[in-house]
Amino acid sequence: MGSEAEAQPSSPQKGFSRSEWSLILVLVAVQFTHMVDFVIMMPLGERFMNELFLAKPIFGIQFSSEHQFGLVVSAYAWAAGLASLAASLVMDRFDRRTVLLVMYSGFTVSTYLCGVAWNFESMLAARFLAGSFGGVAAVALNAIIGDVFPPERRGRATGAVMSAFAVASVAGLPVGLALADWFGRAAPFAVLAVVSAMVWVIAWFKLPAIRGHMTAVRKSKLEEFMAVVKEPNHLKAFVFSFFLVLGTFTVASFIAPYLRRINGWKEGDLAVIYFFAGISTLVGMNVVGRLADRFPRRPLYQILAGLALVTAVVVTNLPPGPLWVATVVLTLFMVFAAGRMVPAQTILLGAAAPRVRGAFLSLNTAVQHLATGAAASIAGLLVGEDFSGFPLVGVVAAITAAISIVLIVFIRHAPTDRAVSAVVETVHDSPVIVAEPKPTAA
Repeated sequence: MGSEAEAQPSSPQKGFSRSEWSLILVLVAVQFTHMVDFVIMMPLGERFMNELFLAKPIFGIQFSSEHQFGLVVSAYAWAAGLASLAASLVMDRFDRRTVLLVMYSGFTVSTYLCGVAWNFESMLAARFLAGSFGGVAAVALNAIIGDVFPPERRGRATGAVMSAFAVASVAGLPVGLALADWFGRAAPFAVLAVVSAMVWVIAWFKLPAIRGHMTAVRKSKLEEFMAVVKEPNHLKAFVFSFFLVLGTFTVASFIAPYLRRINGWKEGDLAVIYFFAGISTLVGMNVVGRLADRFPRRPLYQILAGLALVTAVVVTNLPPGPLWVATVVLTLFMVFAAGRMVPAQTILLGAAAPRVRGAFLSLNTAVQHLATGAAASIAGLLVGEDFSGFPLVGVVAAITAAISIVLIVFIRHAPTDRAVSAVVETVHDSPVIVAEPKPTAA
């Protein structure tokens, strides 16, 4: 077990330079579109179950609309997990910029296909493609944070980029829900595809080439893969990540349909909830990011995860009531559940050496998406057609969250962790990475 001091700042904190802020804003924009695409399915669940996922036999098996919805949500996660697993073999052999741009272009096209899906099968295929491209793009994005920002400033950078989830809730979800209300279920995906295309163009001009990790002398792909998989510290991180995601996503998958079902609310009511919850989460994640660079990260995670555990149980037992009560409860749940991800992700970014960071993050992302898919499937089986099983979903979330609180203690900080691309400068408005490390043996 590594000490927390290994991962904490050893020198006075410095603010971000202008070029670093430019990089962070591009990453936030990419993460924003990715998160909107990922979370928009959940508040639209009731609409999809009524309009697209009609109960019918598939391959001779009777599927309810709730079960179909659970499969579509989990398909995104399963696809992202499988794609990330495959990417772990080659992720560290390419420029991070190239990987992100290629995967993000595939994600943009796949998002458009979600908008033109006409039945359960076509939506399932479109979500599988979106998950495949979006999952690997997210790996490349996180690897860029680990490569560019040193450990003592990684908490703030992680908090800033992960706050895109909150921005998605504040701006993306309300707008998406309004578009669905005005123009139908396809509108949010069509608009998001256009926005993603615009972000891709900006990223093409603004993203720096990041190749510091490519200077290491490498073994065969399979040998490197097995070395990453068998590293004890990595294995501990993978197990932690599984329970980290399972601890809240079982609840998050069906919160919106549950609130609509018990209260008879429309998308506009949910938009109000997500707006206030998103504003609070946006502020909270940036505050937690600063705290993660000032205080021990493991205790910080444990406190936030414990609070998320409590609010998960509360939200899954929430009775019919006024909109403001649901807004307060869901806001607390989102603030704590999202906030705990900042110290967790910061610790995970430092758990692997720079030369295998991409492979480690790819495998870790595969594990997290495996947990996401499992969470959606478990929740879909437990909730029942009348959502009477939702309190049981909260119990499952609480147990798995408690396990993650224990497991995080055992993750070490890699002694060789550092920013492999330490300096980011802008030359003629084109950001490039300089001061790369000398080659090291594998």
